[in-house]
Amino acid sequence: MSIDAAYAEVERLTRREARNFAYGIRVLPKDQRRAISAIYAFARRVDDIADGGLPVEEKRERLQSLRAALDSPPTDPMLVALADARSRYAVPARALHDLVDGGLQDTEQDRYAHFAELDGYCRRVAGAVGVACVAVYRSDDVERAATLGVALQLINIMRDVREDWELGRVYLPQDELSAYGVTEDDIAAGRAGAHWRALMAFQASRARAHLEEGLGLLQSLDSRSAACVSTFAGLYRATLDRIESRGFDVFDGSVRLSSFTKLRIMGSGLLR
Repeated sequence: MSIDAAYAEVERLTRREARNFAYGIRVLPKDQRRAISAIYAFARRVDDIADGGLPVEEKRERLQSLRAALDSPPTDPMLVALADARSRYAVPARALHDLVDGGLQDTEQDRYAHFAELDGYCRRVAGAVGVACVAVYRSDDVERAATLGVALQLINIMRDVREDWELGRVYLPQDELSAYGVTEDDIAAGRAGAHWRALMAFQASRARAHLEEGLGLLQSLDSRSAACVSTFAGLYRATLDRIESRGFDVFDGSVRLSSFTKLRIMGSGLLR
């Protein structure tokens, strides 16, 4: 398969599957947009394996095979595109290995005792995406890129509580659930009462703090890369605003942004 055909495939995947990602990268030049799409497609492959219906041992085998494929001649469009992106932008192998480690962690762990434990997970599954992408933006501010990735993952965790519960996972730290008087029975029943709202307000505050710290990354980016990152951040901030406006009731799965809202936020990113 040609490199152009491989990139076309990962771009199609990104447009079809990415809820927010595809809007942000529209503002990038072609080569950078294609490279970011390849990184997304790799992260998506990890997620699809970890969240799929295969037996746990088969999931682990597939994830380990995916890790090994990073150091072998590419065999499918995603890997062809990713190999080219890595050669053009020096995307660090460590970030891609961290993504696989995050997928493996999802096959091994479904509860987190405290935030420090959750933070480590978030840095693997989302901070690593930031680190991989910042190489494409040609910035060396990997710490803020990782922090921004964690911020977006914390918002995902808030938004996807019901979906994660149905997968048998609770990412909200166990000590914080206890401190706010929220039980897993409350999550199962979708009870968004006073204790739940207080817990989620705390989660929102932490996500916003990470978001603001991570946005320091913009200082090291060119204008189009900064517009891309601003769009990502704006989309997630709008999602968090919507969650808050609903009294943190995320249990019916309708906390999504309209296409009009996404385009408006993308326009704001371009005008910043």
